[in-house]
Amino acid sequence: MTIAELPAGLAAAADASLRWYPDGPYSLSQTLGVLLRGTGDPSFSSRPDGFWTAFTTADGPVTLRLTLTGGAGGGRVPGAAGGATGAAGGAIREAHVDAQAWGPGAEAGIAGVPRLLGSGDDWSAFDEPAFHATLPRMVREARRRNLAVRLPSTGRMVDCLVPTILEQKVTVIEARRGYRYLMYRFGSAAPAAGTAAPEGLLVQPTPGQWLRIPSWEWHQAGVGPQRSDTVMRALRSAVALERLAALPAAEAAAKMQLIPGIGVWTAAEVVQRTHGCPDSIAVGDYHLAAYVGAALTGRRTDDAGMLALLEPWKGHRQRVVRMIGLSGFRKPTFGPRITIQDHRRH
Repeated sequence: MTIAELPAGLAAAADASLRWYPDGPYSLSQTLGVLLRGTGDPSFSSRPDGFWTAFTTADGPVTLRLTLTGGAGGGRVPGAAGGATGAAGGAIREAHVDAQAWGPGAEAGIAGVPRLLGSGDDWSAFDEPAFHATLPRMVREARRRNLAVRLPSTGRMVDCLVPTILEQKVTVIEARRGYRYLMYRFGSAAPAAGTAAPEGLLVQPTPGQWLRIPSWEWHQAGVGPQRSDTVMRALRSAVALERLAALPAAEAAAKMQLIPGIGVWTAAEVVQRTHGCPDSIAVGDYHLAAYVGAALTGRRTDDAGMLALLEPWKGHRQRVVRMIGLSGFRKPTFGPRITIQDHRRH
């Protein structure tokens, strides 16, 4: 993977910029899609002119645009001998991502782009033929079709931790509705990027801004006291939390769990995104164990059963789960959907 300067015309249009070359096929949507909290996440926007996001750095807020040229398609099929062709059967195409940043945090934002795009995510051991042959057929096939996937690393602990806490013990619909409400009420407008930036792009509140949100606004967002109190406890140690980005994923996850209200599920969901951890599994997830069990054995299982099933691929368990998700497998459903209780007007 290499980094180069953007052509003068593109670079002049931004406060900071770079051009990043991945090794082999690459997909922005598949790599960064796991960071979005639903299609209505106000801190992201996917448009024909690029993938936009806004966030806060140590130097201030930044608006970032990422534009992929080349990308998915081609690449060597893991475990296959001979020519370098991928699922589409085409030759390898050189891909690159142009990154442009605006705002006080532009330089810091650009410095984190390679990590964000998955530069540190190494699939070589997963794709090694002997290991690859041990994988279930659906995982091997999904990997063959999805060589352009990387695991992103944001390095931003608070930005990931807060929406993850909001997802504790509630449905995805409730969590994302509450997150959007709080973002629209307390988020900040993304730094101006000429006339190109998407309208309505927002920067998540800073730790200080989260801490100043009054209790009735949490209630209006549908966030109960247990979750809002956990956010408050965590963000009183925001500086220490951000330091966890420099630690190995397992150590960062363990230290997060010292904060009351943060357990193994929350810590795993965070380090999957902040560290690009290839092994962390969200034990305690309402659906995951049953999904993995159904995919690998045709039967539902519990957390202990899921961990037992994934044990042969320890070190790459998150990669295996990601490939199951990309395989198109859907778990059979039985019975009515959970009724969402809305207590915001009570």
